Amino acid sequence: MLTVPPNLRSTTPGAFAFSVGAEPSPGYRLRCVRGRGGFAEVWEAESPIGPPVALKFMPTSNTNTTARELRSVHSFQSLEHPNIVKTYGVWSVPGYLVVNMELAEATLFDLMQLYRDDLGQELEPATVCLYLWQIAQALDFLNARRHVRDGRHVGFQHGDVKPNNILLFGDTAKLTDPGLASPTFGPSTPCSKQGTREYAAPEVFLGTITDWSDQFSLAVTYYVVRTGGCPFPPPVNDVPRSSLRPLADLSGVTEPERAPLMRALAVVPQNRFANCCDFMSAIMKSLKLHVEHVDAEGGRIKIVPDPPNRGSGMYRATTPSPSSIGPPPPRPASGG
Repeated sequence: MLTVPPNLRSTTPGAFAFSVGAEPSPGYRLRCVRGRGGFAEVWEAESPIGPPVALKFMPTSNTNTTARELRSVHSFQSLEHPNIVKTYGVWSVPGYLVVNMELAEATLFDLMQLYRDDLGQELEPATVCLYLWQIAQALDFLNARRHVRDGRHVGFQHGDVKPNNILLFGDTAKLTDPGLASPTFGPSTPCSKQGTREYAAPEVFLGTITDWSDQFSLAVTYYVVRTGGCPFPPPVNDVPRSSLRPLADLSGVTEPERAPLMRALAVVPQNRFANCCDFMSAIMKSLKLHVEHVDAEGGRIKIVPDPPNRGSGMYRATTPSPSSIGPPPPRPASGG
């Protein structure tokens, strides 16, 4: 039997009991677990008003975490972008905060694992670029100080960009899990040490988030999805404030890819690219790939080789439908 981490189960007396068929709200019947993270559990559920949805359950015993999640959900619920997962609503049941979201076919982590475990190979570069170009667009939308919060224009640093938090809907990738998102009023904003340590920018370890922190995490994500390995050794538990990571080991990618990756992974945030799309454009240029719009109005794209190789089919972004994976096994698909 799979053991559920104790921090994902509420200790509140009379807390909601999880089981297949249970109803956390009338008409929402739980089907199966779709993912577990550090702070939450995600279930697939029937919906009384449409297709199945994803319900994210977060124990309310940690009031600080719950309050931050609720504030982030409300901030993001009003943001409209084709590459950000839609949140339909939020409510509470005894012991838990419940977030109702659109249901994905799989995570990018699931697809990466499918390729490695079942096919014995890595994802094609064009496929990686197809998904991460869309995520770069979502991040640049979030990062720009165009959003109004408490009467002020702010940007948002997502704070936890990683393959588990990238959901796939066919050829469309969407960013999820804004629970650690931080509003930014300038290039540098104090923050708590947060996010997933393997992906977090070095300035986050020092208690600061910058306009370029999500870009660093996107670059780590690119390398992980591209190679199956991390560019840095595993972080130690207690990181001194004065410590720095060693230089990234980028030996798993081609020589042309290393230059844009090194820039996006720069220790000094201002030395990185101006934004996430600039980083992904540089990556695609290093691979001799470019974005081609299939449906400008619908936003559909494909990644194709630069001329004169465009007709060769080389590096075309073709993947098995994530729906063929079936319900993902319990993994930290969201929740930190």
